[in-house]
Amino acid sequence: MTAFDVFNGDADGICALTQLRNAEPRDAQLITGVKRDIALLQQVQAVSGDQITVLDVSLDKNREALEGALEAGAEVFYCDHHFAGDIPQDKKLHALINTAPDVCTSILVNAHLKSAFLEWAVVGAFGDNLFASATTLAKPLDLDPAALEQLKNLGTYINYNGYGSSLEDLHFTPTDLYISVSAHASPFDFIQQASADFEKLEGGYQADMGAAQSLQPAHVSDSTAVYVLPNEAWARRVSGVYSNDLANASPARGHAVLTEKANGNYLVSVRAPLDNKTGADELCMEFPTGGGRKAAAGINDLPAAMLDQFIERFSGFYQQG
Repeated sequence: MTAFDVFNGDADGICALTQLRNAEPRDAQLITGVKRDIALLQQVQAVSGDQITVLDVSLDKNREALEGALEAGAEVFYCDHHFAGDIPQDKKLHALINTAPDVCTSILVNAHLKSAFLEWAVVGAFGDNLFASATTLAKPLDLDPAALEQLKNLGTYINYNGYGSSLEDLHFTPTDLYISVSAHASPFDFIQQASADFEKLEGGYQADMGAAQSLQPAHVSDSTAVYVLPNEAWARRVSGVYSNDLANASPARGHAVLTEKANGNYLVSVRAPLDNKTGADELCMEFPTGGGRKAAAGINDLPAAMLDQFIERFSGFYQQG
């Protein structure tokens, strides 16, 4: 029997697994990758009796691998908030799926564990740009504003680290960052006791966001804005958190941040208006390699020839609302 922990390499995936393994320690093979690497379950060659935990990756994008694992006799705990489609009916599958726009995987795991590691759930929610949900979730902790800001910043930094076209773009591989983070039952302990790792995340984030601040939009209106970032490592790292920053600064506006790729195509991050957190997944799924959730979605490889079509569709999509 082998245990596998399969998780998204962003803040939500890392914080969700950190909660679970602090509550239920398990010697498991870790399977993760850059944030956009979501077809992760196919890396598991399951046999009968294996225990597989899958966190924060779309069931729909991993359906064939999930069905194969269940048919092989593996037991699967699957927790996620992205579009799932039909959930397989199998007694060996324990699925916690909720696609509501104010929910993330860390919040679902927190409920599953009855708030045993609530601080990490708050970090994960902040990292997923669910600021209102995170603030509400944190109320039982009775934190002062400075402490709450620390959790918000940590979530942002962990999330920022997950973006890139390859592991070489990242400051830490998600595996290494999870190992560092999960060694601490409290995020405050991580900040204090793994200060070198925290400072590397913080310094990288501040430098890359500083570079992004000089960008001008390729398109802007009352309802939408589109930014195009160059094919550089700093731009690939910052694309997701920069999208979140734009969304928070202009909550009535939808935002798309496109990053040029080496093949001439674009990596796309879409944020629905915070005042109308819906439709991002629907929009992105209209294009090849698109998917995500209602409030935030993306396209992994938008063909260059479809750039104008995307901008036109995106601009009209939220104008309708």
